[in-house]
Amino acid sequence: YFMQHRMPEGVVKAVNNTVLGLIEKGGEIASAAFEKMLGMIIFLPWLVLIPILAFFLLKDADSFRRSALAMLPRGRLRWRGDELFQDINSTLAAYIRAQLTACVLIGAICSIGFALIGLPSPLVLGLIAGMLEFVPLVGPLVVAILVALLALLHSGLGMAFVVLLFLGVLRVVQDYVIYPRIIGQGIHLHPLAVILAILAGAEIAGVAGIFLAIPAIAILTVSYRHWLEHRGSETIAEVIEQAVVEAEVESELASTHPTAATTAEEMARVRPDLLTGELKLPAKE
Repeated sequence: YFMQHRMPEGVVKAVNNTVLGLIEKGGEIASAAFEKMLGMIIFLPWLVLIPILAFFLLKDADSFRRSALAMLPRGRLRWRGDELFQDINSTLAAYIRAQLTACVLIGAICSIGFALIGLPSPLVLGLIAGMLEFVPLVGPLVVAILVALLALLHSGLGMAFVVLLFLGVLRVVQDYVIYPRIIGQGIHLHPLAVILAILAGAEIAGVAGIFLAIPAIAILTVSYRHWLEHRGSETIAEVIEQAVVEAEVESELASTHPTAATTAEEMARVRPDLLTGELKLPAKE
């Protein structure tokens, strides 16, 4: 075509390089997308396994609690363990309620948005979006693909683009504004801690990490608070300070009270009175 219309050689070369670059870039994007899909497929069994485990944990929670408490000695420690289990149960229940609240909210927003865009059956699509919101990462992706295809078949490429834009903006607002506040209020965590926990969970364990990050952080927070209460401290700084004081006392006792492992040189340096026979009395104030 270019030779037939006698295009300049520089233009022909530039067009060829551009086309080759686009083809190469498209191949890289397709390869990266394929790798991402494979990574998601690997974690799909977790999406089935986690609800099953959660069901049995909730069903037999009281039995697990009694078995765990039976391993603790009677008295204060067992009482503290019972309090810990009750707080963990309350925290996880609050997390589930907050998660359901987020799902209902997303379903309502999607229903209104789809109705304003002009999609058919917006209430049904919003209900599906709300139900799949409980499944992290995969659920919103399935909703985006499903609704975009429906918009493409119903009204063409323009509506599909509007739908993807709406869902993209909603996802950003949901993940970084709405969801952290709802979950944070439910389990008493700062929204920034919720965001960091989700990002860390995704980096460590992918989809399973996203799903388990918030419950894990909530359990760790409750356990940390009970540990401080058990030690009679209010902050980790007090615990560290107490440990430093105890270490200094032990070091002082070790230096002034020789043991079987103390050498003669150390004994002569620390307690010369034991070798000379002179009694070393404490100084009077």
